[in-house]
Amino acid sequence: MDKIQVAKAIKTKQRANAKRDYHTFSAKYLNITNKQGDKVKLVQNNAQNKLEDVITNLRTQGRPPRIIVLKARQEGISTDTEGRMTYNTSTKSNRNGLVVAHRSDSTAALFAKTKYFYDNMDDDIQPLKQASNATELVFNTPTNYQGNKKGLNSKVKIQTAGKAGIGRSDTFHYVHLSEYAFWEGSDDNSPDKQLSGILQSVPEALDTWVIIESTANGINSFKDEWDKAVKGTSGFTPLFLPWYIHEEYVREVEDAESFISTLSKYEQWLMDDMHLPVDRVAWWRHQLQFACGGNVNTMKQENPTTPEEAFIFSGTPVFDNEKITRRIEELRIKQSYTEGYFTFEWQDETWKDRIIDSSIKFVASATKNYIRVYNTPTHKTPYVLSGDTKGEGKDEYTGQVMDNTTGKRVATVQIQLNNSKPYTWQMYCLGKYYNQALIGIEMNFNTAPLEELQRLKYKNQYYREKSEGFNGELTLGKIGWKTDGITRPRMIDKEVYLVNERLDLIQDIPTLQQMLTFVYDKNGRPDAMSSKHDDLLIADCILNEIGDQQRSFIVKKQETIETEQDVYANQMTDWSVY
Repeated sequence: MDKIQVAKAIKTKQRANAKRDYHTFSAKYLNITNKQGDKVKLVQNNAQNKLEDVITNLRTQGRPPRIIVLKARQEGISTDTEGRMTYNTSTKSNRNGLVVAHRSDSTAALFAKTKYFYDNMDDDIQPLKQASNATELVFNTPTNYQGNKKGLNSKVKIQTAGKAGIGRSDTFHYVHLSEYAFWEGSDDNSPDKQLSGILQSVPEALDTWVIIESTANGINSFKDEWDKAVKGTSGFTPLFLPWYIHEEYVREVEDAESFISTLSKYEQWLMDDMHLPVDRVAWWRHQLQFACGGNVNTMKQENPTTPEEAFIFSGTPVFDNEKITRRIEELRIKQSYTEGYFTFEWQDETWKDRIIDSSIKFVASATKNYIRVYNTPTHKTPYVLSGDTKGEGKDEYTGQVMDNTTGKRVATVQIQLNNSKPYTWQMYCLGKYYNQALIGIEMNFNTAPLEELQRLKYKNQYYREKSEGFNGELTLGKIGWKTDGITRPRMIDKEVYLVNERLDLIQDIPTLQQMLTFVYDKNGRPDAMSSKHDDLLIADCILNEIGDQQRSFIVKKQETIETEQDVYANQMTDWSVY
């Protein structure tokens, strides 16, 4: 074999190897124009490698990649995804790709990347092209072709978001949905309906992928999809790409000591808590001043440090969102908890008359994750358990447990059910688990949990106070917490104070996330944003109200403490909840 034949054999082998690996293929055959206008090979940066890691991990688990990416600006994710699109459709037979973006010009710009990849491939790797127009690029045998190459029967199709029917006419193996947070449409053409139609066109095969990528744009459908992915209820894997992972986002500082002396509170947090070096913080400051006009909210949305701060929204937040965002990030780094549910036995399984207290056991479970336990109960410590029932069919059954000696939140209940009884049974067990905790459940929408706790003879329930007689003496009235026009403002005021002064007492990230979307509406009333929930938050607010009916100290002597509630309960023969 002569040198020419050897060279050809090596090149043939290199092509075959490249076709089996996207990174190798892109570094050798895919060309892009960089920010300086130079033609260079597509070699993955840090952010793009993060995406590759997620894809690889999912396929290793036998799961077709379905990924939603929340990203900072200009990290190259759309370019890399188009590179993947080109790689998959130009090296494999019978494969279809779909590109959808929020505006026609944006979609065309993405499609132009794919065409640029194709047009600048080496001749020996470039597949046959049957058609190239404004809506698709078809890799197949051209009409009247006389050569020896074989067409792939693959294509890339382009469409613009706006109608629910996009993507329904074909089967697609690779789908790139860009800037989903900016998709338009309402009612039958809403972004979620558009997404649903597209996903139905993608087979559940390992050699397929769907990548949704976007910067944030307030609280909208993208935020909903992101939240579902984080909760693990959508089939998508969330990938957050903060600005600081991009290797280019640094700015040289001549005098580090002088620069540090001028740090803002947020910049100090970037250095102290996020452990970012001076040159990255300097980039953040420069970008804030010159690209975002000094608007911190714009900077956070375009170049988020955490997922929460990305979703900047109009309106006035009730709580200090910057402080809450920092607390969430702090918890993400060091948080530890066990999630699961309680098992128990009935005295009579048929009639479900009484729960056998000695049979109650907490079982860790990732599927029946009704309860998150952050701190297990300690001996003799008094606890308070609040509850917020499912109201008007939109919320979940929730609860919060507080150590009444410190105010620290130690466990959270969050259950999506159509029946209140399983929720009440978990609350009963949780109360017993935490030393016969005082239970105060809101009775506004549903009194059934209160009645069920009575039937189960759980004695330590919260009683609403009422004034009697001319002297206005307070006495215990009916069971259950009532949120009304008088108590609600007070509850929220106390929670605002808690956030401002003792946010360290809250350990539950979902509760904190509900605080971020709790705003003043157009009438100045504090409420959850449209389509958002506040059930965990309200349960936490209730804790601040009912704790006075529970001990706030640990009993040192071995003695039985009969609470005022016990005395009252033992005198009752027909407990009223209305």
